[in-house]
Amino acid sequence: MLLEINNLAVEVEGKQVLKNVNLSIDEGETHVLLGPNGAGKSTLFLSILGFPKYNITQGSIKFKGKDITNLPTSERVALGIGVSFQNPPAIRGITVKDLLKYESGQNENEELNPRMKELANKLKFSEDFLNRDVNLGFSGGEVKRSEILQLLAQQPDFTMFDEPDSGVDIENVELLAEELNVILDKHKRIKQRKRSGLLITHLGYILNFVKADKAHVLMDGEIACSGNPDEILLEIRKNGFTGCVKCAQCL
Repeated sequence: MLLEINNLAVEVEGKQVLKNVNLSIDEGETHVLLGPNGAGKSTLFLSILGFPKYNITQGSIKFKGKDITNLPTSERVALGIGVSFQNPPAIRGITVKDLLKYESGQNENEELNPRMKELANKLKFSEDFLNRDVNLGFSGGEVKRSEILQLLAQQPDFTMFDEPDSGVDIENVELLAEELNVILDKHKRIKQRKRSGLLITHLGYILNFVKADKAHVLMDGEIACSGNPDEILLEIRKNGFTGCVKCAQCL
């Protein structure tokens, strides 16, 4: 397994948010995590990243067979974990171009390589945009596209996407989804896929454009059910999250 989470319990500021979470994602797989607001989706996301505020009180997180439960975020990223935040901060004094150079292993004094220029054009970013400070004054769609461009530069083995379809119009969702599929090796045959991902979403709209292999429903800090993404999403749309979980418990 690429990512293994075993019996994970997490506290935030003394309050238990996650309990007994088990999740395994293999190489080349894309999973989706669904759940209502406040279920603990973002807490799981940030616990995998190793944010200090999220205190793991039980269980473990393994990545590529290595126990990363107590590793700092920087070391987890160096191992091949990437992230697209829902609301990333603005970074004054660092341009988009500078960040792309760093993430793609270029020297800061070099010209941005042709591959990154081509990807920027594909995501509708002009040269003027690349010279702007990261996320400063960006629209919602620009923030999302910038996050995806950075991941295309980084090329992580495992990527987490926090609400990639939130606050984005249909045109931008389709554009983002096209590049998400590239990041997740969806353009390759199943046996050739190496990169994996976890899509965290409330509405599930992104699944119209990005095919997931397995879905999980998080309720009250626990994974209440797992299964076929299309079937689970259909049940959620018909009966809500509570109805979906009750249906799964009756199987």
